[in-house]
Amino acid sequence: MPEGNDGAREVAGQVKWFDPTRGFGFVVADEGGADILLHANVLRNFGQSSVADGARIRVMIQSTARGVQALEVLEIEPPEGAGNAVLADFQDMDPEVLAAATLEPARVKWFDKVKGFGFANIFGRPEDVFIHIEVLRQSGLADLQPGEALGLRVVDGKRGRMATEVCAWEAALRSSDD
Repeated sequence: MPEGNDGAREVAGQVKWFDPTRGFGFVVADEGGADILLHANVLRNFGQSSVADGARIRVMIQSTARGVQALEVLEIEPPEGAGNAVLADFQDMDPEVLAAATLEPARVKWFDKVKGFGFANIFGRPEDVFIHIEVLRQSGLADLQPGEALGLRVVDGKRGRMATEVCAWEAALRSSDD
């Protein structure tokens, strides 16, 4: 890929691991070479607080005295096979209905990765929206932080309003511009 004036260049790869608690993780470039440091601040500038292990990613990188570091996240795709698992709650629903759900602005109320679920609030609505960890993984995310802005596709499920897709609000805005 072309190199910028500052030595920065674009690479594609896969997230090796990312730990939101520690505030960093690593990317393995498709072209090989040293692991690329992915700092939480760079991910936050993209509009996400986490990324799933195994997710495909395009980043701008730069070599520094301390190694290769990501400067900017350009694109993230969920890990292969992440969209294959369907929650039991969605099995009886028409896939077209799930896909046609409107992307709505929301804020995370709380999310517990160990319990495997959490809740968010849609702007202007009083009820909570349930977010299951599998939906989060299918969306290419690993964790959510309280107060984090999201885009949610929501349906009325057997147990109330449920997210069928989760994305960073900034990513939702970018996709609506396409």
